[in-house]
Amino acid sequence: MVWIDGLRLIASISMIGLHASSDINGQPFPDFTASDRVGPVMFRSIMYLARTELFLIISLFLLFMSLDKRPRGYRAVIKEQSKRLLRPFLFWVVVYAFYRLVKAYSFGYEAAIFAELANPINWAGYVILGDVQYHMHFLPTLFAMILLFPICLIAIDTPWIGLVVLICLFAKREADVWLWAHKDIIPAFDYVIRLVKVVTYMGYGFVAAAAYGMFKSISRNQLLPYFYVLLFTGVLLYLLKLVYSFRVIENGDWQYNYAPGFWADFLMPCILFLLFMAAPKINNHSRLSTLAPYGFGIYLVHPIFLDMAEIAMWKTALTPMVFVTLKALWALTASSIFVWVLSKTTLFGWTVGLGSFPSLSKIASILNLKMKLKISRSK
Repeated sequence: MVWIDGLRLIASISMIGLHASSDINGQPFPDFTASDRVGPVMFRSIMYLARTELFLIISLFLLFMSLDKRPRGYRAVIKEQSKRLLRPFLFWVVVYAFYRLVKAYSFGYEAAIFAELANPINWAGYVILGDVQYHMHFLPTLFAMILLFPICLIAIDTPWIGLVVLICLFAKREADVWLWAHKDIIPAFDYVIRLVKVVTYMGYGFVAAAAYGMFKSISRNQLLPYFYVLLFTGVLLYLLKLVYSFRVIENGDWQYNYAPGFWADFLMPCILFLLFMAAPKINNHSRLSTLAPYGFGIYLVHPIFLDMAEIAMWKTALTPMVFVTLKALWALTASSIFVWVLSKTTLFGWTVGLGSFPSLSKIASILNLKMKLKISRSK
């Protein structure tokens, strides 16, 4: 399934480009001229075609496929997925909780990070919400959606039910607008927002189930006519993204109130997934399957190297496009090498989804072997 591998790889690389496309404060370079913002904002418009929502669709599609190939009960699925998702998640929660101090010391806000680390309530947010780092929200959100996966199964046999994603996204936008307008009076606001996100994102679960229903019942030749319709729809959505992008270029801030931009952003992952599924020649590019397994790890580790780049370049007088390009290339290269190195180790391959979780006996044997090697070298 080269098309799935291609999507996995594109989604992970796009996250690097997305997170590299803003300034150190996460803004669209408001201190520069509109012409200076053109490059980074247009680059972002392309990178944002594959949002984290694409990862959600891919993950649930593969879950539905595995259930079809290897039927098992709800409890077995949750146990399996908790090991696969939560073990790496908890590892990186701890890593990022303390790694943030590197950037904090560089920019002078280390006291705020130490105060966070000393507060148990913040640790609850790190684990439940994944707010320890801007990209970590994906794993707890995905796991929460997996808890609700049975409600999506009907779409496998009746794929038109996947259209419920439109209602879900409508509900998300309207609920978010109201909640953010009343942020100061809503208790546990971050948790309420996340609950709304999980419930409304189940629309992507219905899309994944509907896609699997079509995939197993329609041949690739029959999918070909859908490819052109999907491509046309994707072009229309990108035109809306271009309008949004030029508004950002003109104003120097993110245009959150531009409703067409919301629909273009959140529907594009659905179109992109179906487009790859129907693509006539995608399976000829087998190299994608060789690289795709590293995508999950690249997604997990790339903020480490983005922070390094920002620390190194924040005092330089670089133009926004040069700043974004250097940051993205460095983060992609360094993240790929780092994940490859981790994948070759017995103790840490599992942290990037490329190895089994080591048992205590395996850890003990590795430590024992290292001790013996150290003694033999000393002799």
